[in-house]
Amino acid sequence: MAIRPEQRSRAGQATPSRPREWQDYGFFGPDSPTWKVWASPTALLGFQRSVVLEHFDPFLTAAVADMQGIYRDPLGRLDRTLAYFLTVAVADARTAVETAEILMRVHAKATGIEPITGTRYSANNPASQLWIHVTGWHSVLKCYEMFGPGPLTAAQESRYWAECVTAAELQTCKPADVPRSREEVRQYFADVRPRLCSSDRAHRAMHYLLRTPSAKGNRRISAISRLMAPATIATLPKWMRTVGGFDQPATIDGMVVPAGRAAFRVLNARDGRTFLTLLRDATPATYRIARQHLRRTPPPYPQTVTPSAAKQLYGR
Repeated sequence: MAIRPEQRSRAGQATPSRPREWQDYGFFGPDSPTWKVWASPTALLGFQRSVVLEHFDPFLTAAVADMQGIYRDPLGRLDRTLAYFLTVAVADARTAVETAEILMRVHAKATGIEPITGTRYSANNPASQLWIHVTGWHSVLKCYEMFGPGPLTAAQESRYWAECVTAAELQTCKPADVPRSREEVRQYFADVRPRLCSSDRAHRAMHYLLRTPSAKGNRRISAISRLMAPATIATLPKWMRTVGGFDQPATIDGMVVPAGRAAFRVLNARDGRTFLTLLRDATPATYRIARQHLRRTPPPYPQTVTPSAAKQLYGR
């Protein structure tokens, strides 16, 4: 349901001590599988998985290598990216639209020449945005299934992929190009595989994200990334492990899955407070979104909003 135009002026205002009150249920709502999957602690693993395998796209690799953000400030860079995905999934419409526009402006600066093909890249290119979007939503669901409650029902999964299409409307990729089922996701990966590759710069980034060095004040993200790495690798297909140079024995795969399930049950305890404690100490931007979501009460306008309506109300 689209919200009324007059609601724009009535949105709560943020203060230095309190985030702005969310005015609606955003794009998906309390009964959505998106809220269930993206607010789970397993989303941390899914996020590490997605940012690693994204580097098989040479254009994304070039943007990351040229911008150097993950090397200058790995924790801040990863925190802001995860916070963006979580914001789109669970925040209200105004917050999601404003956050997406900020990201688009940041991406607009990420342009250059991709050295393998010699062609120009742009972080806002629709194909690159689609790759980031699909790998993110697929990876988070994959880890939810392997380390969390397990597979969604058929109806929930169908709705999850429909909601993935909705979320894509905040980016430059065309909704018609976004996969709408598990089968279409598999076909998408098969279609893009011929243009995926590795390189020295991709290899460096993937290993850096899996096991971030502890130098230069990175001890916190270094410890967390190294703890998660074996479980993340266990979710990836063999060819990616081989090409990326981070394969591990099947015995490790067999050990990390039950261990990971136990760890995420602990993080989910106490109504999510254990999970929030981890986020507060490691990823403050993501913590603020997750905390507001897990402690939310019914908003002034308890309804969902379409991205197109939200853009008309709140977009620049």
